Amino acid sequence: MRTIRSAAVGATLVALILSACGSGGGSPTPSATPSGSPTATPSAAAPSGSPNGTLASTFVFGGPPECPNRPFCLIGLQGTYGLQFKEFKALDVGGPITVAALEGNEVQVAILFTSDPTIPAKQFVILQDDKGLQRADNLVPIVHKALVDADPNIATLLNAVSAKLTQDQLIELNRQSTVEHKDADEIAHAWLAANGLLADTPTVSPKPSGEPIVVGKTNFYEQDILSELYAQVLESNAYVVKREEASGSREVVFPALESGEIDILPDYAASALEFVNAGAGEATADIAATEAKLVERLEPKGLTALDAASAADQNAVVVTQATATQYSLVKISDLNQPAP
Repeated sequence: MRTIRSAAVGATLVALILSACGSGGGSPTPSATPSGSPTATPSAAAPSGSPNGTLASTFVFGGPPECPNRPFCLIGLQGTYGLQFKEFKALDVGGPITVAALEGNEVQVAILFTSDPTIPAKQFVILQDDKGLQRADNLVPIVHKALVDADPNIATLLNAVSAKLTQDQLIELNRQSTVEHKDADEIAHAWLAANGLLADTPTVSPKPSGEPIVVGKTNFYEQDILSELYAQVLESNAYVVKREEASGSREVVFPALESGEIDILPDYAASALEFVNAGAGEATADIAATEAKLVERLEPKGLTALDAASAADQNAVVVTQATATQYSLVKISDLNQPAP
């Protein structure tokens, strides 16, 4: 499941900050690997030992700390595919720690994300989800419902961003961050300008309450870019906007949304739905049905979801090219082949 990868929103958000992970999300920022994190080591042979006789049982699986409790992560791999790994190693949320662990063979299988430009850059192999575990984790802004009810133009502006954001464009925006090391505000401004989404207005308007509109700004590069897209399209249309760091799991961020500390936050449809419905399994691969159910589930919380983008960011089960070649791995089910 995609994790919100993000650091605290005011004093109320301290208790549940992640120790390292989306649904999303530990962040693959272009900065240095955090102190005390696993570092890459020279490649070594895969771990020995095969408790249930499958290839997976000889492999260490790496993912976000929340992965064992998320339906589209380890729980799903066990339930849908019957995979039992030798060990689970908690890493970051699809970030540099995970990449280093995979490259260094500290883990043989890992969770990254489908919009991550690191995957083609490192020639990692995404194993095909042949049993359809993943659901429609399209990009969607979660907003405080009272805000858009009072001023529907806010929803119109944010929906215009989502309407133009494609999968290839999302990967390219992420590449500019991770490869070219551009700042999120610069990346967002250039994309909005290229897509004709910036307005030049002489007046400034706060939200109906008179306060600035608070856009959650996480410490994960993709969500940093997305939050800047939302913030800048509003600012260019005369709204007063405040960026707010919003790091933590959904257990942290959603209460901040409900309380009004945050007005707008980028999220992922299926993962957000399975969070708010306590894992009821209502998300599907159909984004329209998933989003409709998400809106229904958010309403009692005073929240709503605006239009989803065609761009999605889902869990990707990834191995190195060397591992894929050695064991003829193409799809996730291949991990259930007999251990050598």
